[in-house]
This record gives sequence, structure tokens and C-alpha cells, in this order.
Amino acid sequence: MGISIKEVDVSVVSPMMQHYIKTKEEYKDCILFYRLGDFYEMFFEDAETVSQELELTLTGKDCGLAERAPMCGVPFHAADNYINRLVEKGYKVAICEQVEDPKKAKGIVKREVIRVVTPGTNLYTQALDETKNNYIMSVAYISNRFGIAFADVTTGAFMVTEVEKLRNLLDEIYKFSPAEIICNEAFCMSGVDLEELRNRLHISVSALDNWYFDDDLCDRTLKEHFHVGTLEGLGLKDYDCAVIAAGALLTYLLETQKTSLEHMREITPYITDKYMLIDSSTRRNLELTETMREKEKRGSLLWVLDKTKTAMGARMLRSFIEQPLIEQEAINRRLDAVEEINRQEMDREEIREYLGPVYDLERLISRVSYQSANPRDLIAFKTSIGMIPHIRRLLAQFQSEELQKVYEDMDELQDLYQVLDKAIVEDPPLAMKEGGIIKDGYDHQIDDFRQAKTKGKTWLAELEAEEREKTGIKNLRIKFNKVFGYYLEVTNSFKDMVPDYYTRKQTLTNAERYITPRLKELEDMILGAEDKLYALEYDRFAEIRNMIAGEVERIQKTARAIAKLDAYLSLALVASRNQYVRPKINTKGIIDIKDGRHPVVEKMITNDMFIPNDTYLDNGKNRISVITGPNMAGKSTYMRQTALIVLMAQIGSFVPASKANIGIVDRIFTRVGASDDLASGQSTFMVEMTEVANILRNATAKSLLILDEIGRGTSTFDGLSIAWAVIEHISNPKLLGAKTLFATHYHELTELEGKLPGVNNYCIAVKERGDDIVFLRKIVKGGADKSYGIQVAKLAGVPDSVINRAKELVEELVSADITATVKDIASEGKKTKLKQPVHYDEVDMEQISLFDTVKDDDVLEELKSIKIDELRPVDALNVLYRLQNKLKNRW
Repeated sequence: MGISIKEVDVSVVSPMMQHYIKTKEEYKDCILFYRLGDFYEMFFEDAETVSQELELTLTGKDCGLAERAPMCGVPFHAADNYINRLVEKGYKVAICEQVEDPKKAKGIVKREVIRVVTPGTNLYTQALDETKNNYIMSVAYISNRFGIAFADVTTGAFMVTEVEKLRNLLDEIYKFSPAEIICNEAFCMSGVDLEELRNRLHISVSALDNWYFDDDLCDRTLKEHFHVGTLEGLGLKDYDCAVIAAGALLTYLLETQKTSLEHMREITPYITDKYMLIDSSTRRNLELTETMREKEKRGSLLWVLDKTKTAMGARMLRSFIEQPLIEQEAINRRLDAVEEINRQEMDREEIREYLGPVYDLERLISRVSYQSANPRDLIAFKTSIGMIPHIRRLLAQFQSEELQKVYEDMDELQDLYQVLDKAIVEDPPLAMKEGGIIKDGYDHQIDDFRQAKTKGKTWLAELEAEEREKTGIKNLRIKFNKVFGYYLEVTNSFKDMVPDYYTRKQTLTNAERYITPRLKELEDMILGAEDKLYALEYDRFAEIRNMIAGEVERIQKTARAIAKLDAYLSLALVASRNQYVRPKINTKGIIDIKDGRHPVVEKMITNDMFIPNDTYLDNGKNRISVITGPNMAGKSTYMRQTALIVLMAQIGSFVPASKANIGIVDRIFTRVGASDDLASGQSTFMVEMTEVANILRNATAKSLLILDEIGRGTSTFDGLSIAWAVIEHISNPKLLGAKTLFATHYHELTELEGKLPGVNNYCIAVKERGDDIVFLRKIVKGGADKSYGIQVAKLAGVPDSVINRAKELVEELVSADITATVKDIASEGKKTKLKQPVHYDEVDMEQISLFDTVKDDDVLEELKSIKIDELRPVDALNVLYRLQNKLKNRW
């Protein structure tokens, strides 16, 4: 470990190091990239950190101290890559740049921090997923409410909302997946698990000083930035907490980005209740944007639906999937657009062709506003807006409301196109200050300098010949030296022939030196022509860039219109290619799907052998479907496909079915599979019960529940009891009454059909061939009579010796079948007052060792003492379980 910056006596170090230490003091939480010539250097602890994180050589620098200061550096032209790698690891990087020309500097070159790069403000294009927003989130926890603000500095998006519960806040975090969260100190004590956010979700989380969240500062900052007199003008009247979160975020961005953020022109309040609620577990289980295990796009719903041609369209489609609609009219407007596009297939394909060359206008205009856009960015911009007139020409004939709005919002931007077409060469260099950017004919000064640079010698030779002819001085020469520049030299023998417009500059022994106005003009053009040319080209380029930045509002509106059109085109194309149908949308709670298919699974299997299935759920007699059948038969696929079809319909997509009538649901909850959460010390069963508790507490009668194997993480009778109680709770309209698909291996639950309102049995059809089985993948009415577990084990390749032993054991255990008893309990269930929910803590499960000695008389005595009329179904099951355990040691 080298010398620490805290140990340095500032008075003894060099002036440059004094400035470094002062700057570092202002940016304590950042790694300081300090520009020295062609390198960015880091010193002291920063150098050691960067050396270790990026595996760079650690050296030292003499700066007046007893020992050399630790130093590490990277070339300035490759700095973006190194900065990005540090930001990806969660660091903040302050870039301290030379802000004056070293050639003109007196003393040390002036340096300032020009920008702070954080995970949520990274502009490095190569590091960002172009199909995904890079959000920074601000949270203000005040008076038991969470004010939330999201921004994406790469696109200019800025949104706010408020929620009351921590779980709702987490849902928003999972929905938007921010790279960085800033918050007030109260948020850190609100019960949120900061380590989970940092370590499991890889979000950079930092608490800011309280002054960032000052009411007056936040209010003033928002008004000044958006140029409004009151916050009502921004639609923020009823968002007190969100205003503070937004104001703090804007202050933080202005402070770190060192720019006016002119591209952030509007702030959008949104109400979480306007969209379908999808919690983090459901997003993961349904694999909406990435797969559960590999975290890859391939295999997700987004992978199936995303056939967009632009990065903007890809982000828009992702937002559709992450925020399904719950308003019937809005859903139908999207469906109208998709349907009309597919009626005009030729136009659809032609528009998609025009969208191909369109670059990411949202991120391009952000770079323009940051003044970091290079000449090639402007050519990409020109190419992109050059496609808009062709797209609008085709769009003009569409009649649906959404497509008409897209047409109206799309500005052709031809004034900008014409300027760029006249000004910027077609294949400009990346560098902005090395010339070769501006076209000939755009600026006569640039043309003159460019000619001076290339034709200077020719001009001088022509002038020399011209002057010889005019004066008759045959040995007249144009020469150059550093003192006088260019001059005309005439020997003494011809000096009498020198004309009046020659001005003498120097007298030599045998010659005279002169200048003329024309020679002086050429000298001014030739000397430093290259430097002047480069400077003037950069000035003109910057003027054009600033002109474009001044039109940011028009450009952003057009970019959003293109993004929306691209998303609709993608949904239309996928519907056409995969034989999807337009769903009818109802508000009566009926979900009626004919020949439904899983949109992802059918694309993953190569033999086109996906077996379609029907689904019917409503708010009455068909509220709960209890689905039985063996593992691997397709229960989970069937349930997930139902959830995905409903979700697809509510984002405005056609669906994989022959016919679909979808009742709008306010929330989708899933409990599908689980794995031990060892990192937080939670078992499979604990994770399962936590998710079940969340569902039962937060679902409504308008929700859709997908429950798979509830209770399997514990002993058979505990699990059966919990599953039974959960169905009782859901089936009771006074307690919940949600539409539910409930898959189970507990065949005893099939006895609930006809005993509980709205419960119906379904099973996966299986064909038996001796000891083997064939999965037919078809959902049929009725319950399965057995699980075929041994046959599935055989299919999986379990050794024959184990299979044969399992068959012997199952025959012994069949004699203890409790189905008949459960039928009795279910019958008693008619008398159960369902409005009294089951309290799981009342269940007393006694575990008896198999080696205890038990007499048959003990069991008989206990049986005699039981008051059956007073038992609830769950208690009866537990008693039966306890008695059976007592008898096991007798077998």
C-alpha cells in the first residue's frame, strides 16, 4: 500500500498535484481521471483501485514527497472503454479535462471536471444495450410514502409516480431495472434490503445528502428546468413525494453531467394502477424479457415478439410487455393498428424496409445535446431522417386512430436534412478537430483555406511568374524565412525596375526584399492555413450541431412516433407469421381461449407438434381449474400459456389461438417452481410460502392466479393441508374469488369439485402401454386417478432395480390410501363456514418416530375420543396423518 492522499502535506507538493488533491477533495466518491497530455492519470488510492480492477501497471510519480505517489494511467483516446469497465463494476468516474490550449497556457494548464460518469448516466454507446433503457432512479421516502422518479439521460425520458407499499416500490424497480438508485437517508431505513439490490440485482445504490431533497430546492429546480411558473403545469399537483424525488434526481444529473440537459424536455407522471400489475416473481416465472436460468433474451416472450427494425422500436416494444394495459379502449386501439397493418401486407414490408437504415434518433439527439456527437453521428442522423418522407407517404393511407396519430406526430425534418446534406461530407472522419468534415461550397472561407493548404505553392509560383512578366525582372524570386515570412527578392542590378506597389522590407548587400498586398494576402492564407482550416471546420460543425440541438423537441416527438410504429409493425409481422388471431376484449371477467398455444414453446420445438388446448375461466362456476396429471405432461406449459395469452392480449398483440375472448385482468400472479434461496438462507418451502402469502394478500377478484404444486416443499400432509386451505380461500368470493389455474399432485383435491363454488377438475390426458406411458399433452375434463410417477422415473432413465423396488413399495402404501377418508372430509366441507379462513398456525403436526412402540389399542382409543362433527377438513387430515404415523411401525 503506497502513500495515502490523506497523509499528503499540500504545501510541499507541486502546483499540479495541489490542483489534483483539491479536485479530488470535491469528488471524494469518484475515481478521478486527471488529464495530463495524452493520458488520463490517477494517483494515490485511485491509482491502486484502478490498477487492481483493470489489471493495469501501477507506477509512481515524483511530486515533492518523500516517496513517489502511486500512479496509474490510460491513453485519452481509449479512455471510454476503461471508464465503462469501472462504471460496470459500480464505480463513479469524474473526468477532469484540460479546458485551455496548452500552447496558450501561462503556468499550469487549466483543468476542470467536465462530467461525472455513473452507472445510471453512462453514455458509452458500445456498452449499452440498444434495446433497453439505461435508467437512473430516485427514491424519496417521506411520511410512509415512496416518491419515485426515473430518467434515461441517453433518451431524455423522465417519469414520476408514487406508491405506498415497499412491495409496490420493488415491483417498479423490477419493471424498470435501473442501473443506479439515488435515495434519501430515510429510504435506507424503510425496510428495503439494500444488499439484495446491490448484489442480486446489480444496482448501484447511494444515499445523497439531505439538501438534495429540500422541498424548496426541488420545486425551484423543476420549475427552472421546465420553464413553468407552477408544478401544476407539469401535471405534478398531486405528486408531493414524487416532486421531491424528481427534483433531487434533476439536481444530481445537472451536477454530474455539467450540461443543461436540454434534451429532457418533459416529465411524465404515471399511475401504477393504469397498468397491469406484474410482480417480480411473475416476471421471472413467465420469462417476459429474459429466461429464468440463462438470463438471455432467446426463449423469452420478448424474443418471440421483437422483430423491430430500430433500437427505439425495440425499447418501445419492451415497455409494452413490461406494462400491459388495463383499459379496454386503449387495448383495442393498439389491436386496430396491428390488424390494419396486416391488411396491407405490402405496405408493411415496404415501411419496414425504410425503417432499416434508421438509427437510434433518441440517443443520437441526446449526444447532440451533450455536444458529444461526432460528424458520423450527424450523417447517421441525416440518413435516418431521409427515410421519414417515404414512411409518411405510406402511412398517410392508414385509418386507425393509433396510426393516424403516429402520422401526425412524425415530422419530416427536411430543413435539418437539407442543411446536413449541404454541409457534411458523406464519409467524415471520427475526429472532430482534424478537418475533412465540411463539404466544398458550403463556406467560402473554408474553401479558401482548403485551397491554400493544397494549392499554396502553385499560387506562389503563379504570382512569381506574373510579377516577372509585369516588371520585366527576369531573376525575381519569391522566398521565405521565419522572420519576414514570404517576400519578393530582387538583385541590385534590377532594383530600378521595381514598381511603386512594392514595399521594401529588408536591404541586403547585393539584393532588396519586398512585399506586395497580394503576397501578404497569400501569406496570411498559406501560413497556418491548416490550423485555421481545422478550427473553422470545427466551428461550422459545432454551429450545425447546436442548430440540431435547438430542434430537440421536434426530433424526440418524431423518434417516439417511429418507435411506436416499429413496435406495431413487429406485432403485426409476428401475428402474420405465426397465425395469431385478434382477441376480443371484454370486461365481464370471461377468459375463453380456443386452441391456445404457448408462444415461446411452439417456437422452440422444431417439429411443429405443439398440442393446442382450450381454457375457460369466468367469475362464476368456472373460477378455479384444479389440474392434475404426471410431471412432464405439460401442466406448467399449459398454465403459463394461458397467462401469456392474457398478457399478450392486454399489450395489444394478437394471440396464439384459433379464437380468444379475453376478460381484462388487473394483475397476474404466478407461483411456478422454486429453488432454495441459499444466499438469503431461505428454503424452497419458505420461498414458496412467501410468494403464496404475497398472492393471497395482494390479488383481487379481477386477478389471474397461476399456482403450480402449492405445498410440495414440505411433508405430504402439511402440503395437502395448505393446498386445500389455499383453494378454500381463493374460491370464496368474500375473501378473494380470483380466476385461478391450480396444478397439483394431490389427487385428493379433486374431491373439491362440486363441494366448493367455482372449482372444476381438469387433467392432462395420458395413454398407458403396459408399464409405459405416452403424454398426449391434452387438457381434458376430470381428475387424474394417479401420478404415473414410476413411469416418469422410468422415462427419465432411473435404473430398473430402483423402478422394481418402487413398484413393490407403492403396492404396500396403497393399502394406506386416504382417498375415501378425504371424500368424507370434502363432504363435511359443505358445512364448513368458508368465510372463516384457515389459520395455518393452528395446525399441530406431531412427528412420531417409526421406532416408537405403538399399540393398536392406543389408536382405537384416540379414534373413539375424536368428535368428528367438530372437525374442520384440514384438522381431520392432520388427525388421520398422525394416526397413520403411529401405525407405520406395526407394518
